[in-house]
Amino acid sequence: MVATGTSTYRRRSNAALFLVFCSWGGIAPHWIEGPRRFIPVILLTLFLCGYSLYIVLLRLWPKYRQPTISNYDTISEEFLPSVDLIIAARDEETVISQLIERLNNLQYPSDRLKLWVVNDGSEDHTPYLLYSLQKDFPKLQIIHRARTSGGGKSGALNTVFDRLRGEWFMVLDADAQLHFDVLKRLITFAINGDWSAVQLRKAVSNVTVNFLTRAQAMEMALDATIQEGRLNIGGVVELRGNGQLLKRKAVEICGGFNEATVTDDLDLTFRFLLANEPIGVLWDPPVQEEAVLTISALWRQRQRWAEGGLQRFFDYGEGLMSSRLSLLQKCDLTSFFLIQYALPVFALVDLITALLTYTLPVYWPLLIVVLGLSGVTINYSCHQSSEGPPLPNPSLMNISLGVIYLVHWFLVIPWVALRMAFWPKQFVWDKTLHYGGDSFASE
Repeated sequence: MVATGTSTYRRRSNAALFLVFCSWGGIAPHWIEGPRRFIPVILLTLFLCGYSLYIVLLRLWPKYRQPTISNYDTISEEFLPSVDLIIAARDEETVISQLIERLNNLQYPSDRLKLWVVNDGSEDHTPYLLYSLQKDFPKLQIIHRARTSGGGKSGALNTVFDRLRGEWFMVLDADAQLHFDVLKRLITFAINGDWSAVQLRKAVSNVTVNFLTRAQAMEMALDATIQEGRLNIGGVVELRGNGQLLKRKAVEICGGFNEATVTDDLDLTFRFLLANEPIGVLWDPPVQEEAVLTISALWRQRQRWAEGGLQRFFDYGEGLMSSRLSLLQKCDLTSFFLIQYALPVFALVDLITALLTYTLPVYWPLLIVVLGLSGVTINYSCHQSSEGPPLPNPSLMNISLGVIYLVHWFLVIPWVALRMAFWPKQFVWDKTLHYGGDSFASE
């Protein structure tokens, strides 16, 4: 079963149109004389920032909060459904053994739990480690795939999908770290909440390594808070890949994983949305993963995330504008598309135009307000309890670091949009390197 996306040519055309639209939006205000040039930006600021603030503040009202695990009675062990755990592994010799051992210790009926590892053409010692682990963990099922098979991580997941028999399956990265009771709690939440998918909050396991990992920890906490806020108002919740629990029938209805995308999770989010398959999000317990350690690794990772994020809008744009989505969902998607993808291009073109025409930039007030709201949300997020690694202390220095760090998206998005518009795409799984090490996972 293979889902296919839009043609590369159409994506390049859409990327070019996106650039033209954003460039016009960045240049046009400079054609207006006097203070009136700021009116469109002020109106846009009021709409986007008002909506964003509404999402964050609404989370404070108990009436609008989504239920948590504590709201539900634990499902009796005899009624727990069968679950498959899936890891797509490529060159993961540093972390794969630790992960298999952790998963073997999960509290869940052994006769209803299967563990699958897709060795996706590893060229290190991963295959040999898996063979060795299989002797100690008989429930471990290994599937080998040639490195040249294509389809990236989606291709690896599709390789195992048709063999799954569980009612649910969970996708994990090779560096994932989980609480020993996470599966029982997650299944309880998913079934009682009538979700087709649930995304665990992602927490950084190596938060104390350097300033970059600390900034990523704050970014992930910010993202989880925004996801919960969007869920509270009936907006769109997004899958994040690692730590996503999926109902097998729902994925089957959506056609499996799209092998023509660089981000299987973001693509599946929109296909779930269009198929009216609801997605929930859970703050605690989190799934822990390693943050990248260097600027160059961050740049590669964020390019892939940005490209996948834009691809899904180009691929499913017609469906997103159809009657399959509610007015609130369309408003939610429009707001976050403008903030996440359009604003960085607006701001860059605006700055270039200002320098060339010796005029004042007009989008920077909006940029300042957006970053300011991000700082407020980071502060709120880092004050929340966490069953995973401690969240960074929300000091003024850390919040400032988190806000400054977010500016990298204002370079990544324009560059990726430009590359998508003018360079042919080759689908390559540009995986993140994992190093292993101490964890905060509960024993």
